[in-house]
Amino acid sequence: MKKLLFDFFPIVIFFAVYKYTDNMITATAVLIPATIFQVAYAYWQTRKIEKMYLITLALVVLLGGATIVFENKAFIQWKPTIVNWLFALVFLGSQFIGSKNILQRMMGGQIELATAIWAKLNYLWVGFFIFSGAINLYVAFSGQFSEEAWVNFKLFGMLGLTLVFIILQGVYLSRHIENSPAKKTESSD
Repeated sequence: MKKLLFDFFPIVIFFAVYKYTDNMITATAVLIPATIFQVAYAYWQTRKIEKMYLITLALVVLLGGATIVFENKAFIQWKPTIVNWLFALVFLGSQFIGSKNILQRMMGGQIELATAIWAKLNYLWVGFFIFSGAINLYVAFSGQFSEEAWVNFKLFGMLGLTLVFIILQGVYLSRHIENSPAKKTESSD
């Protein structure tokens, strides 16, 4: 949970500055150094930088910079969609590269699941990332929501969607962890 909150740190800063100034350009101007700080702090703590942070940093600098230079909020509004869809592509591609998908590589040391379950779980994440990117576009550009509603959605909606998905993933995993070979071996001893 601590990591999830750390991941959302720049978004919280963006949100706070937007609420204080009511200006997305100013909020974006603060988002860029907040994201740089996040990456620098993560490196200082662990002496490594997660690829997710680097991708996010690159997009914040590129799209945030374009937002500021062209005074056009659409650039920064595209960022969540691009990030989510890039992750969807990475997760999808990981199904076909190597013997383990990205989730199995990340979590395989903590839990044991059948290969088919890892594949289903990975595809669920792909679907989640595609959905998150699409809903961001809808909130940002459908004309049904105000700029302030999009800023609120960017923090609370995206965080809420992620938390709900993680909880549902936990429920899904709990059904399959009980039936994993490690559990069967322990219970038969």
